[in-house]
Amino acid sequence: MTAPQETLDRWADGERLFATALGRLTDEEFDRPSLCSGWDRRHVVAHVVRNADALGNLLTWARTGEETPMYPSREAREAGITETAALDASQLRTEHVAAAARFADAVRGLPGPAWGAIVRTMQGREVPASEVPWMRCVEVVVHAVDLDAGVGFADAAEEVQAAICEQVLGTWARRGETPDVVVFAGDREWGSGAVAVSGPLPAVTGWLTGRSRGEELTADGDLPELPRWL
Repeated sequence: MTAPQETLDRWADGERLFATALGRLTDEEFDRPSLCSGWDRRHVVAHVVRNADALGNLLTWARTGEETPMYPSREAREAGITETAALDASQLRTEHVAAAARFADAVRGLPGPAWGAIVRTMQGREVPASEVPWMRCVEVVVHAVDLDAGVGFADAAEEVQAAICEQVLGTWARRGETPDVVVFAGDREWGSGAVAVSGPLPAVTGWLTGRSRGEELTADGDLPELPRWL
């Protein structure tokens, strides 16, 4: 047993997408705002670095059977991001490469049976270890866009964009926060609300994830304020 090859391919493509966005930034641009509310670009990079090791902890949990949370606490997560974000741009780039390599080693080194082990996300959701590479894919794709370096959701595969949209709606549903909309992107449809919203898939993905205000979308009513996704 292993993670589905399609998931592994999507994760690898996502890592390349983030590396492309990061490579387009000059060192001086790290201090400028990102598309992720409240974070500049260096905090986005720091989070992606720390997330690689956090998800690696879940693979350690799957491999050893010993509970290894993503982060000791939310406070520890925030402190780690702040500490890493304080590095200079060159160090941040080095940390990103090293962390991505550590996570890749953890994926490659996980024994077949361990992919079926159940682990728990920071939000408390129990998932099989085979879902962890997809979790990393979402992180690197969305945060590649957040770097605002000429990489957009259109640079990700349509299947990845659609799966991210489904994940956003699923998260809202679990929290009882589903907005009163039905969203269309080509022949894809999500939701069953009163307000119909439509547009290109990249624009829909950007809106649902909170990375745009829906400028490229059309609606038969006012676009609603969306809940936070994460």
